[in-house]
Amino acid sequence: MTHSEASPNSCKLPGRPRDEAARSRIQKAAIELLIEDGFLNLTCDAIAQRAGTSKATIYRWWPNKVQVVIDAFIEALSPELPMSTANTLEDFITLHVRQFIKAVNGQNGRLLAAILAAAQVVPEVHEAYLVHWFKPRRDLLRKELLQFQRSGQLAPEADIDASLDAMFGALHFVLMVQRNRLKPSYVEQLARVLLLGLQHTSKQPSRRAS
Repeated sequence: MTHSEASPNSCKLPGRPRDEAARSRIQKAAIELLIEDGFLNLTCDAIAQRAGTSKATIYRWWPNKVQVVIDAFIEALSPELPMSTANTLEDFITLHVRQFIKAVNGQNGRLLAAILAAAQVVPEVHEAYLVHWFKPRRDLLRKELLQFQRSGQLAPEADIDASLDAMFGALHFVLMVQRNRLKPSYVEQLARVLLLGLQHTSKQPSRRAS
């Protein structure tokens, strides 16, 4: 394999009409190969061969393999992780951790792991992941938590970003480091711990030792 074949810019974009059926096959092939071989070994030639199409068809859709895998990742995960709103802080925490476990147990979990692994070594993947996935979703989640803080449900001293890190960091740790399936019982326990730490409660007078 040459360096140019495995580089993030190994696909170019002439700009031609697009074929929806081919697009779906290409994204499916990109996901499968990314999980099987990793990003650094992924080439547009291999994607085209697996998808039963030509490399020129890939060029009509995407400028490089980074965008192929990021688009495939977003289209695979977005339906499983809708940005649903919640009326209470408890519902917000429970809803989002449950959605996450449902979304990533299975192939999507392996896809997420492959994307995050690539982001550690390929700056273009890291940037695309932040711009197209992490930051837009984080902004929406942040706005929801701010509303709960303003309504008095979230503790006023709670840091919004740290709260979100606590929610999703633990889930990513189990998925990426321990490499375990996320069990519903763990998620329910995590939701209770998060709620206990984040919700605003009035201070009770301390008891004197008898």
